[in-house]
Amino acid sequence: MFETYELLVIAMLGSFILLIFSGFPVAWVLAGLAIIFSVVGVLSSQFLDWDTYYMNDWRIYGTIIQRIYAQMSNWVLVALPMFIFMGLMLERSGVAERLMVNFVNLFGRFRGGLGVAVILIGILFAASTGIVGASVVLLAMLSMPVMLEQKYSPSFASGIVASSGTLGILIPPSIMLIIMADQLSLSVGSLFMGALVPGLLLGGLYIVYVILSAIFNPKVCQPPLNLPPVTMGLIWSTLKAVFPPLALILSVLGSIFMGIVSPTEAAGVGAFGATLLAILNKRFNMKMLAEVCRKTTITTSFVFGIFLGATAFAVVLRTLGGDEFISDLLQGIPLSPAGIVVVILLIAFVAGFFLDWLEISLILLPLVGPVVVALEFNLVWFVVLFALALQTSFLTPPVGFSLFYLKGVAPAGVTTLHIYKGVIPFVLLQLLAVLLVFLFPDLVLWLPEVIYG
Repeated sequence: MFETYELLVIAMLGSFILLIFSGFPVAWVLAGLAIIFSVVGVLSSQFLDWDTYYMNDWRIYGTIIQRIYAQMSNWVLVALPMFIFMGLMLERSGVAERLMVNFVNLFGRFRGGLGVAVILIGILFAASTGIVGASVVLLAMLSMPVMLEQKYSPSFASGIVASSGTLGILIPPSIMLIIMADQLSLSVGSLFMGALVPGLLLGGLYIVYVILSAIFNPKVCQPPLNLPPVTMGLIWSTLKAVFPPLALILSVLGSIFMGIVSPTEAAGVGAFGATLLAILNKRFNMKMLAEVCRKTTITTSFVFGIFLGATAFAVVLRTLGGDEFISDLLQGIPLSPAGIVVVILLIAFVAGFFLDWLEISLILLPLVGPVVVALEFNLVWFVVLFALALQTSFLTPPVGFSLFYLKGVAPAGVTTLHIYKGVIPFVLLQLLAVLLVFLFPDLVLWLPEVIYG
């Protein structure tokens, strides 16, 4: 039989899952449940203080306020609005358009080469922005009409665009990794370095799949026609198009990896660099700056709104004994430590069908993190593994945000069914990447060890 506090924990988590489907804003669901169950916990004398003595007072609200203040004054989270600004400014800088034209002319002459070009641009854009929505929309607007014109299958083209855009959530600088580092008190630099190789590995798997599909299933794509011949001028033009985003990536990630600046300071460097690129490409004006600032404010407010609700929710859940309940539940599974980690990853994968990565990161990750530490696994390895599993949430219906972004800007004739069919192979590739990182932890741990020793 369950104890009373365990029933309250189950009721709190179950209520959250049910209310998510109501369509009510997630931030308000989290905050509202925190208030309701805090009252229930006090009146039923089920709250535990840190010395494990029962208390029956309203000090829980003081704790919630202190946690929210600590969250909002966290220096690491200052990087979020600047990275968001960098991504939105880069989206309007004209860099991606130049990359697309040159990559299509250079690589597009090979069967499947146009798809490979889109993935390469997705990798470069991922390492420059870290914003999935911006990457998917921009890649779709630039590449989908070209691929469909060149007789690419709508499903194949949709899968390439949607999956390439999601790389931005994993390849540093990643907003998701910053939030995960904050939740588990990890070094952002270590997570960035740990995720770099798996992120590039995933991009490589996409490229291999596109090439093999073009070879063994020619119906999905045709080689483009009427392309200019390969000349030194075309190669030089492509290199000039690659240099600006590459310089931005090196200025942001290089300064972090070499210990010159903190991730927060590097976000400022990235925001300035993206603005400079827009100026050099003659795309910068006050109207564009105002629009970027407005969207940055809206996106940041959305993220921090969920932060506030999740902080209150987590305080109440933990004070009810949620940490102990989840820990006992997971460690009571009759499996090896590796099997328990697999169960956690399966929970994250299934949750991704219904929840956004942000809610999962803020609610589930802090609960399972201590369990992973107790099982004596490296926490950086686990967090990157968890991030890889969560990346599938962007491509899995019904709440796959990349699917919504793509459908919103896809050309006429590309149906929702085309998009769903197209992303299935890429979801399987993401799961393959999870398996490889699970079996070979050095894919994550090698680079941080080389840098930090």
